[in-house]
Amino acid sequence: MMKSILLVFLGLSWALTRPAVARDHRPKRPPNIIYVLADDLGFNEVGCYGQSKIKTPNIDRIAREGMRFTQHYSGSPVCAPSRCVLLTGKHTGNAYVRDNYEMGGWKRDSKEGQLSLLKDTFTLPKLLQKNGYRTGAMGKWGLGGPDSPGHPNLQGFDEWYGYLCQRVAHNYYPTHLWRNQEKHVLSNPYFAAHQKFSGRPDNPESYAKYAGEDYSMDFMTREALTFVRENKDRPFFLYLPFPVPHVSLQVPEDSLEEYRGKFNDQPYLGNKGYLPHPSPRAAYAAMITRMDRDIGSVLDLLDGLSLSRNTIVFFSSDNGPTFNGGCDREFFDSAGPLHGGKCELYEGGIRVPFVVRWPGHIAAGTISDHVSAFWDVLPTIAEIIGAKTPGDIDGISFLPTLLGRGDQEQHDSLYWEYHARKGMQAVRMGDWKALRLNRRDNPNGPVELYNLAVDLGETKDVSAKNPQVVRKIVEVMNARQPSPIERWNFTSVK
Repeated sequence: MMKSILLVFLGLSWALTRPAVARDHRPKRPPNIIYVLADDLGFNEVGCYGQSKIKTPNIDRIAREGMRFTQHYSGSPVCAPSRCVLLTGKHTGNAYVRDNYEMGGWKRDSKEGQLSLLKDTFTLPKLLQKNGYRTGAMGKWGLGGPDSPGHPNLQGFDEWYGYLCQRVAHNYYPTHLWRNQEKHVLSNPYFAAHQKFSGRPDNPESYAKYAGEDYSMDFMTREALTFVRENKDRPFFLYLPFPVPHVSLQVPEDSLEEYRGKFNDQPYLGNKGYLPHPSPRAAYAAMITRMDRDIGSVLDLLDGLSLSRNTIVFFSSDNGPTFNGGCDREFFDSAGPLHGGKCELYEGGIRVPFVVRWPGHIAAGTISDHVSAFWDVLPTIAEIIGAKTPGDIDGISFLPTLLGRGDQEQHDSLYWEYHARKGMQAVRMGDWKALRLNRRDNPNGPVELYNLAVDLGETKDVSAKNPQVVRKIVEVMNARQPSPIERWNFTSVK
């Protein structure tokens, strides 16, 4: 009797144990990866960073359920080079695209696109394709036009939908977007994205001609949701470089209504570029909140498909807040305690919001002061999936920070260069931040030096008291690689 009971017990134990052992040895599916990139969104323009006037509950949710970075930097203070840095892992001292570079003009029939990535460029989506990922991107590209080697389909994306050209993206009601290499015609009349106001400022009908029927963000979000559904059973990488809140100020009425009349708005008549709007502050806030709603629809879909726990979601911005087109960054305190904004290498131009969620891997509600930048994203994702990267990239994986490990490697320095406004360079080295401005007029000009630990707003230049630090930083500035685009080269200084 006892022997029979023992045999039954052993048999039951084997039956219960066998499936568990089998499950443990099955190959685990790599995590899905979603990277959402806002356009010109300031460090302080989302709730989890201190914004009080603009509602961003879904971005705040990512922070609440994951990690919020306080010292994360974009690749550049403007669009195209920042995107190049993100996708290649090379900072602007080594990257091919180092500034915005238009290939067309502003007329209706002008050639679309900006300077193209080169054919053989190593990119993050190519790396993921090679490692079995289905890759998709919906939003604003800016790294090559329809017939260029920089087209998203030639740079690692299986699926593309959105604006190829940054100029076309100045209008949220365009005549067309691009699905892969074909035009998708929308139900919008053509109108220039930059024109003078005509009509009565107090008459709402005077602004009606600056809108259309098909709002581009709605279409890009719809494509993104379709991509997730179609690839729910395989590893996927979804890149969402949304154009919001880059001007022009345009948003459907149902979103505008939430903010209309709340901010003592005065009409914007187009005197600082882009299109007029009767309620510019309300429109700006509504654009961000509507984008946040779109991000929420992606998060909800992940929940509905039971994909959330196996999907890492990143959210950031390509540079700091803008100064034109009716935007009011002082009113919204868009850069918070930081100095400067878009087109500047002060902190307000390049320090950006960055939140990451990966349930079961990243502890919820954590805050990190790790100093990181766009060129770190590629090696981080590579480490997540166990892939190798070329030796010539500039990034360092911050996966140890995400996972709460204590072995995080640090940068000796971070470097930026920007070529408009007479050229400028910036370096961060520990708590030191240095800038050299007006490089073309004065290549041997002074270096501004700030101690961010005690002067986050970069108000007190301490270069005269720290000549040894300045010398080390100048060495970093001089280590940048010459660009094949001659207008992007500086005269080396000592």
